Amino acid sequence: MKSVKFKGSHDPEKKIVVSLFWTVRKTIREEGCAPVRIKRIRTSKNTYEPEGRKLLKLSDEIMDDILGDIERGKTVEFEMTMGEESLRVWIDAEGFAVEASKTPELEEEIVEKIEHETSKLTPDFCQTFLPRIFPNQ
Repeated sequence: MKSVKFKGSHDPEKKIVVSLFWTVRKTIREEGCAPVRIKRIRTSKNTYEPEGRKLLKLSDEIMDDILGDIERGKTVEFEMTMGEESLRVWIDAEGFAVEASKTPELEEEIVEKIEHETSKLTPDFCQTFLPRIFPNQ
């Protein structure tokens, strides 16, 4: 597992989006364009999992729960898969951590990119990513 402290003073929602985007973007280099599946999200109060064959997305309710935890200093855990890679991501107000099951070198690449992006005034991420994880965007 690799971790990094966030630089800059970005709002929690931007930290989540940038963290998830660059985790997926860096994993694409290893796994190609395999679908991203969020298997589980754990907050201090709830565990979210997809229902049946549906994809788990960050609905307003889930996002409110995640943001509330981050604002209260709690850590939120995401479990996701992409191709043969399984990833666990932890995000809180202060930082980000990632664990890759298949390709440990991927952890370092993701952490370096997140450190770089959160040091910018406006972190970079592709706007087409938002509808993939947010159902109402």
